[in-house]
Amino acid sequence: MAQRGVQLNQDTISCSICLGLLKYPVTIPCGHSYCMNCIKTHWDEEDQKGIHSCPQCRKTFTPRPVLEKNILLAELVEELKKTGLQAAPADHCYAGPEDVACDVCTGRKLKAIKSCLVCLVSYCEKHLQPHYDVVQLKKHKLVEPSKNLQQLICSRHDEVMKVFCRTDQQSICYLCLMDEHKGHETVLVPAERAEKQKELEVSRQQIQQRIQDGEKDVKLLQQEVEAINGSADKAVEDSEKIFTELIRLIQKRSSDVKQQIRSQQETEVSRVKELQEKLEQEITELKRKDGELEQLSHTEDHSQFIHNYPSLSALSESKHSSSINIRPLRYFEDVTAAVSETRDKLQDILTEEWTNISLAVTDVDVLPEPKSRAGFLKYSRKITLDPNTANTHLLLSEGNRKATVMEEEQSYCSHPDRFSYCYQVLSRESLTGRCYWEVEWRGEAVYVAVAYKNISRAGDSDKCLFGFNDRSWSLYCDQKNYIFRHTQVQTPISGPPSSRIGVYLDHRAGILSFYSVSKTMTLLHRVQTTFTQPLYAGLWILAPESSAEFTNIK
Repeated sequence: MAQRGVQLNQDTISCSICLGLLKYPVTIPCGHSYCMNCIKTHWDEEDQKGIHSCPQCRKTFTPRPVLEKNILLAELVEELKKTGLQAAPADHCYAGPEDVACDVCTGRKLKAIKSCLVCLVSYCEKHLQPHYDVVQLKKHKLVEPSKNLQQLICSRHDEVMKVFCRTDQQSICYLCLMDEHKGHETVLVPAERAEKQKELEVSRQQIQQRIQDGEKDVKLLQQEVEAINGSADKAVEDSEKIFTELIRLIQKRSSDVKQQIRSQQETEVSRVKELQEKLEQEITELKRKDGELEQLSHTEDHSQFIHNYPSLSALSESKHSSSINIRPLRYFEDVTAAVSETRDKLQDILTEEWTNISLAVTDVDVLPEPKSRAGFLKYSRKITLDPNTANTHLLLSEGNRKATVMEEEQSYCSHPDRFSYCYQVLSRESLTGRCYWEVEWRGEAVYVAVAYKNISRAGDSDKCLFGFNDRSWSLYCDQKNYIFRHTQVQTPISGPPSSRIGVYLDHRAGILSFYSVSKTMTLLHRVQTTFTQPLYAGLWILAPESSAEFTNIK
């Protein structure tokens, strides 16, 4: 029992820092005890933080507590030493593969608790004690255990490298200073450390500032995520309401048409049946009359025949046969045709507006203009020409992507959207958001343009010509020259001739750019304005046999 009591005392009076018996034991305010040197060294390292803590419970103290010897623990330690029962090192006190081993220990080495920068030796607790007791050794610089002490020795002179050569940016010994580093800018290692420490603090400040900036940006991005989610949820809710209203309206119109058809059906059927009944009555009367005439025809008495004939032979004129107008199989087909036409128009509107809606969904922010053709191709749009807008001398081909000027007129039907004077045509698709397309042209000259849908179509005035009014923008291209036009203002442009023109539109940002496209892309002209309506791509071809085509970009 006595032995177990002693063993308990050994555990109680061990230092949790060095794991050995307490040496000059002190108790800090939280109640935990340590070797004077162990806790002093621990707090020395925390001095720059301004807050000192207990290694076991992590309780903090401000200011740094004054250390006083714990007399009771000191006496217990002395009693334990007198019994000869020194605490044997636990397994975790021996050095493992990742630990720094004591250089003095023989046999199985203990973990080093300090390394001396003067001795260039690492010590366990036992072998470090002289550095606390011997006056000369107390002046040595002790640091945390290090495996790299040999790196502090000059490989040429086997001396401690106490000098730093700033010229060659390396540590050297005093003999190196007198040899190959003679005349170089040198300082003592502590001085260089102090300088580097300042740079380190500056770097830390920069890093901490970047961390703060990054954390602010993260908060901003989180706010943006919340804003995006909120806006998207509201847009979905509002869109569902709008489409529900639209569906309800269509269903209401469907019900109205059905009701009107059934009402008209009932009216027409009643009219026909009424006429039918009257005709059937007339037929019955005629059959009766025919029977009487047949009977009269068999009368043998001539005098009686002549006497009765006038009253039986008189026929009244039919009152209904002339009013019957049978429409062969075409009663409500016009209604079906009208509904079909409405459906087709609605499909066209939905197709056109769906593009705008889809672009509005993706066009949630204004992005910088792309820097490469690959960047532009991300926004490529398939453009087709609208036959209803084409001048009658324009032949459309290649799936309505190509327009060619012909001397003979084409057999287009009359349409209010058709350009009547110049060889112009607009795209079928409206353009909003970010779009890119390319035009390949052949012949003498061509205008590559964009315009609002409400540009004038009839006559030869400037209101109809691409680039000559405030509703259109155009780039004139021939074999040598480029000219940009808008509102009758023309701007000559220099650039490499090319038969392919790239057009970039950022409708929301109000950017319209024209590029000469070959092996590279060269900006010819950029417009910064405000677009108030969807735009349509346009072509104006100036001479017969000339052509322009919206290319399939791959």
